[in-house]
Amino acid sequence: MLYFVDPFRSNESSFGLMFMNMVWLLLVLFCVQGIISEGSSRNEVVKVGAIFSLSSVNGKVSKIAIEAAEKDVNSDPSVLGGRKLSISIHDANYSGFLGITGAMKYMVSDTVAILGPEDSTMAHILSHLSNELHIPLLSFTALDPTLSSLQYPYFIQTAPNDKFQMTAIADIIHYYDWHDIVVVYTDDDQCRNGMIELGDKLEERSLKISSKVPLPPYQTATRTQVQDALVKIKMMESRVIVLYTFSKTGFLVFEVARSLKMMEPGYVWITSSWLSTEIDSSSSLPLNIPNSIQGVLTLRLHTPDSKSKQSFISRWNELSNTSSIRLNTYGLYAYDTVWMIARGVKKLLDRNGTISFSKDTKSAGILNGETLDFSSLRIFNEGNALLNNLLNTSMMGLTGPIQFQDKSPVRPSYDILNVVKSGMKRIGYWSNYSGLSVVAPETLYRKSFNRSMSTNQLNSTMWPGGLATKPRGWVLPLDGRRLRIGVPRRVSYQEFVMPGNGTGTIKGYCIDVFTAAINLLPYAVKYEFVLFGDGEENPSYLELVNKVEQKEFDAAVGDIAIVTSRTKIVDFTQPYIDSGLVVLTPMKKVNSSPLAFLRPFSPMMWAVTAAFFFLIGLVVWTLEHRKNDEFRGHPRTQIVTILWFGFSTMFFAQRENVVSTLGRFVIVVWLFVVLIITSSYTANLTSIFTVQLATSPITGIDSLISSNVHIGFQVGSFAETYLSEQLNVQKSRLIALGSPEEYAAALKNGTVGAIVDEQPYIDLFLTEYCDYSIQGQQFTKSGWGFAFPRDSPLAVDLSTAILTLSENGHLQKIHSKWFSTKSCSSGDSDSEQLHLQSFIGLFSICAGVCLLALLLHFLNTMCQFNRHLKKDPEASTTSADAGTGATPLRKFLKFADKKKERRTSYSKRKVEDAMSSEHVEG
Repeated sequence: MLYFVDPFRSNESSFGLMFMNMVWLLLVLFCVQGIISEGSSRNEVVKVGAIFSLSSVNGKVSKIAIEAAEKDVNSDPSVLGGRKLSISIHDANYSGFLGITGAMKYMVSDTVAILGPEDSTMAHILSHLSNELHIPLLSFTALDPTLSSLQYPYFIQTAPNDKFQMTAIADIIHYYDWHDIVVVYTDDDQCRNGMIELGDKLEERSLKISSKVPLPPYQTATRTQVQDALVKIKMMESRVIVLYTFSKTGFLVFEVARSLKMMEPGYVWITSSWLSTEIDSSSSLPLNIPNSIQGVLTLRLHTPDSKSKQSFISRWNELSNTSSIRLNTYGLYAYDTVWMIARGVKKLLDRNGTISFSKDTKSAGILNGETLDFSSLRIFNEGNALLNNLLNTSMMGLTGPIQFQDKSPVRPSYDILNVVKSGMKRIGYWSNYSGLSVVAPETLYRKSFNRSMSTNQLNSTMWPGGLATKPRGWVLPLDGRRLRIGVPRRVSYQEFVMPGNGTGTIKGYCIDVFTAAINLLPYAVKYEFVLFGDGEENPSYLELVNKVEQKEFDAAVGDIAIVTSRTKIVDFTQPYIDSGLVVLTPMKKVNSSPLAFLRPFSPMMWAVTAAFFFLIGLVVWTLEHRKNDEFRGHPRTQIVTILWFGFSTMFFAQRENVVSTLGRFVIVVWLFVVLIITSSYTANLTSIFTVQLATSPITGIDSLISSNVHIGFQVGSFAETYLSEQLNVQKSRLIALGSPEEYAAALKNGTVGAIVDEQPYIDLFLTEYCDYSIQGQQFTKSGWGFAFPRDSPLAVDLSTAILTLSENGHLQKIHSKWFSTKSCSSGDSDSEQLHLQSFIGLFSICAGVCLLALLLHFLNTMCQFNRHLKKDPEASTTSADAGTGATPLRKFLKFADKKKERRTSYSKRKVEDAMSSEHVEG
């Protein structure tokens, strides 16, 4: 039966495994008791065992490589000093029982080391025997990460274990920015533990496995079981599938996937190294296989190019007797492992000179005289020394430099391959030194490289279905229905969400933002709005979010605040509007208008001020006209001068010089008046725009909490919970209010002293009610977002869309559409205006000075006019005056308009008279 479970390692399962291992050992000893015999130590032959399933691809390749290595070692007498290396290969034939039988045969025949086993399940069992008898096990195919633990000191993985392969897969998934994956794996030790390792690596990168789909152990999975598993996967959101199994099951999965149309555009398939091994080793795959694996990503252990490697590859046809099996990476590791043993034994012989075994006294009487006999088991006395020699190996092999650190090969690396029609295309590399790269690891090793400064990259990839662009990695669930999106049925502040009878009739600011964001997605999303609430009062937003968490809604859209308690159960998009709790109290506030600059003065004050500016210009012109050329000229010019001079004194910017004493006296007094007027105007204008007349002693959240007044909050808002639980406000002080009208009424009649609500609601409230104001700053920082179930990829894509709306200005346009057209009507600001009475004294003094100056100027001009008539009575009557009948008034005005001649000194007149007489005589 197919089951979807999480296999977890526990103490109980470990105990059960050890118990089963012991049962296996007892059965094996009973079966082989009659065929084993006590071996003798013959130092001229160094015995090594090997356990593989010789009908498997890796078994076939390993057998050829091991025999070639044995021949090469024995052909070089300097390696073992004349001794011969004898490797016996046992065929486990995919049977754990036969594998253990072969291992027991080696362990009673003075074998110094065992190559294998091929699979990790058998390795776990044999490692306990190896620990007891001190016989090292060396495997390059049993790569379960848990086998590298200290529990198995005599088990050496000569190839990088699957911890590194899972890290490489996690880096690939992170590189392509996929967040959720599905793992299909064979439910045995190696694949199960590797899958757990993959989950850990993904979690380190804030990624996750959304589903784990186990398949029956190797060779037992049926087409029906595989099809049932893939059908369930097809109904899931994730389209990134990691296949961690072996060749027979793996090819069956791809055949079924192709029949289910799961190898088409949109899907991503990543396999472990089994696929590259099969393709490398097979001269030709079955006809139905190549079309089923196009676009798949797979990995292969990376081995750098070298002369020795190329030489071995060129020998392969001869070694394999022109069979159809081709060399793969594990063949190279098999060859190097044999040489590791040979060199380790050489060091041992050079140091000790002999190889010896002794009876295992612990096992001799384990059954207290029962028929099973363990006395044939022999301990390798120099096993620990050989183990240390192997772990301290430092040599150059076909796979590159061979060294170990913490029982693992140093510098593990992989080729990242893309299956295409022509075979496999390498798109990059991975190593634990450099991460993902298009440069070979050995090249980066030679450079001064800092991984923290690197930019992971891979070459272009062909995906399933021939797609050249990176698949999104997920789809909406294929269950044939629209997304059900919960929308709060608001009864107040319907500018945010305006309920209707269907998806097309629900409107509002929040709905417009969601619609604009969903339209930016590169794929179509079918959805329908479902109203939540009874329509009599605003619904509870916590209950709405809980509906999303319980999968009753696929999402929630509206004015939903992003608060900590809600983020624990759902995922939110990027906030589309800033929000936070504020305090609202009664205030008297003057609203702004285009003519706000006129408010400091009353209309009469403005009229009198303007009249005095003109009057001052006229007075100064009168006083300066007979003496100052700047106040003379064409009548039109003189009118402009009067106006310009008077009004320019407002800014102390008059250009004309005042030469008369009376004029200067008038200007001094007037400039003092102007200084007082401008200062008063500036101060009052500032006061109107910045000073508000408070009718509440509350100045912010701190003073509100310390007071005893009742506090209003909006029905359904998180403000009630925040005030009572976070700020410890007694619930008896909290009063629920349902609409802006209730806000205003409660504040006006004193039912509440203040209201605590989110900023957007208060801003909208203040566009209608102008006698209230926000006190202090926001005391919480949050925003509104759309809620989705945890780990929903749609939330991530919508967040990107909301950021795009913000950057291109469309989000602000939506806000302006709903909120920027309303404003409070202009209030009565007479109480803040400065009236004429406040400045009547200044204007009276200025007017008196002007009249006095004009009177003195008139009397002075009359005196000058009379002296002028007495001095030259004939000049007062000209031919022009005689013809027109000039009156004394017209004569006076003409005299007043005439420029006054400057007085000259007596000595200057004497000089001028002398010069004049000399001119006449000449």
